[in-house]
Amino acid sequence: MAITAKLVKELRDATSAGMMDCKKALNETGGDLEAAIDWLRTKGIAKADKKAGRVAAEGLVAVSMDGTTAALVEVNSETDFVARNDGFQAAVAEIAQLALNADSDEALAQSTTSSGDNVTEYLKKLVGKIGENMTFRRMAKLSVQDGVVAGYIHNSVAPNMGKIGVLVALASTGDKDKLNELGKKIAMHIAATNPLALGVDDLDPAVVQKERDMLKAEALESGKPEAIVDKMVDGRMTKFFKESVLMTQIFVMDGERSIAQVIEDEAKALGTSIELTGYVRMALGEGIEKKEEDFAAEVAAAVAGS
Repeated sequence: MAITAKLVKELRDATSAGMMDCKKALNETGGDLEAAIDWLRTKGIAKADKKAGRVAAEGLVAVSMDGTTAALVEVNSETDFVARNDGFQAAVAEIAQLALNADSDEALAQSTTSSGDNVTEYLKKLVGKIGENMTFRRMAKLSVQDGVVAGYIHNSVAPNMGKIGVLVALASTGDKDKLNELGKKIAMHIAATNPLALGVDDLDPAVVQKERDMLKAEALESGKPEAIVDKMVDGRMTKFFKESVLMTQIFVMDGERSIAQVIEDEAKALGTSIELTGYVRMALGEGIEKKEEDFAAEVAAAVAGS
């Protein structure tokens, strides 16, 4: 069967694959359009497997909300350029929506997308189209029985997606619009300050001990008696707790009240109680070791080997 330009265009429109790939697929399958689509899918998966070893530390964090439940997801790509791709953004938005009904990273990875594939396979096929490694990394979800879960995206590049995402859960019978407004302000504070925990009791004991040991080592260098040093450390730990724990941090928007006081003041204004039951802050690529590219060395090595 003759491979016409019209047939190549049809295949390209159906798969978003490159023109030369489409032409080769049609040649390999004797001009059968459906068989060519399958051939390209197989080829895309093979490409994805080759790219899977590349570090994907860019991408997007996205938020989705449904009533009193909200979710955050992080989907990574190799470059910031791909994070601005419409196809990638559509995939991230769909994954964020699916997260509302998933209870773990593993469950979300196996959730079925609109393509009929699960999230893992969906992204694998997208790699074949876009040409970069991309992976679903993690999700988080908060909900309240009565109240709101407010969401905020910092450095937004598209609606509900960007570089940092924050969720704040407020349990209250108060006015939902006012609660949302409060929740968003606290979420913006969290994006800026990155607290270590909600309250002192929620801090990782290992983190507390490490901080105490470091402060004691610094104080001992002053040559003061150990009894004095212990009092100095206690004072510095109090400051550490105040600055590191969300409820005792000073609200960045007024520089005067603690977050606990901000919530208490709003509760009085609404005539009801407000409890901040939890928060999540998700920053793109945190904890991923990015590979440093040395292009000069690569060029020098290529020249030396030629």
